[in-house]
Amino acid sequence: MSLAERLAARTLELVDHPSESRDEAALAAHVLGVLRAGGVDARDAGDTCVLAGVSARGERPLVLLAGHFDTVPAQGNRPGRRDADAVHGLGAADMKGALAVMVELALARVRVGGDRSQIDLGYVFFGREELAVTESALAGLLEREAGLRGADLVVVMEPTANALHAGCLGNVNATWTFHGRSGHSARPWLAENAIHRAAAGIHALAQVPPAPRDFDGLRFTEVVSVTRIAGGIAANVIPDEAVAHVNYRYAPDRTPAQAEAWLRELCEPYGTLTIDGNAPSAPVATANPLAQRLIGAGDLAVEAKQAWTPVAEFAVAGIDAVNFGPGDPAQAHTRDEHVGVDALVRCYETIEAFACA
Repeated sequence: MSLAERLAARTLELVDHPSESRDEAALAAHVLGVLRAGGVDARDAGDTCVLAGVSARGERPLVLLAGHFDTVPAQGNRPGRRDADAVHGLGAADMKGALAVMVELALARVRVGGDRSQIDLGYVFFGREELAVTESALAGLLEREAGLRGADLVVVMEPTANALHAGCLGNVNATWTFHGRSGHSARPWLAENAIHRAAAGIHALAQVPPAPRDFDGLRFTEVVSVTRIAGGIAANVIPDEAVAHVNYRYAPDRTPAQAEAWLRELCEPYGTLTIDGNAPSAPVATANPLAQRLIGAGDLAVEAKQAWTPVAEFAVAGIDAVNFGPGDPAQAHTRDEHVGVDALVRCYETIEAFACA
């Protein structure tokens, strides 16, 4: 079977194994079984995590390929399907196509009966990435597995359309509550309208422009937005409370505490801000020689990651990490999610060239 056929078949196989967030255990067991059946040194690392190729550190640099098992909820897009050019279905782009590349790379080392690599590749599979960072299985894995923290580079195989995406934005989610005093809508001067207060606060937040920030020649853009709003009691009642959801994406040089302080300064003159989650940003790691080697191996375009990814969790653990994967970010979480077969092949061949050059 050709490489393209192997990768497409493996991707479809993984798509057809349900693994929505918090329900990844069956897929983790399946991948572990496939790897072990193929002679790969793989083990259950607990809490929907699987490790392969990391049991014994050699003298060569250690590079971890990392990918998450979970998907967002289905939208009538499972089971998957295959056509001449792509594999379609839930998680195909984010990120079961990448998992297929990881599995096939691990199996290939056994099939060829030797190892031409100048780099040791390890494989890290984990769950609950699509949820809040506080629920991620990866942070606990990095605490339990000290050997992972000695890696020289991590390639997080998030959708990047086979470009290298460096760093990532931090991500704050917060609840913004506006307070007033209820009353009859015929006599609004006897009440305090929480929705009107919300309108003033949201208008002020809407005046904050996107803020471009450059790091190592890559441009990130800080943005803050209201993404939900609710309020009201009845058609003839002035409301005493309105609630909005705020999302703030912050640049790699801000700490979580600095980001929270900035957002509070902006919002708290108008209402109470409760931080629901704060996932840290990650620095640009393109100066790492192994990142440069990966860029050269595939002649990769290099871009800023205008989103949050687990490179931040690896950065917190003191490990350089970059994003590189076959999925197209524009396909992630869509109803007709798909990944191109040629993109799978290009990703596989780039990592193979990176390891064996």
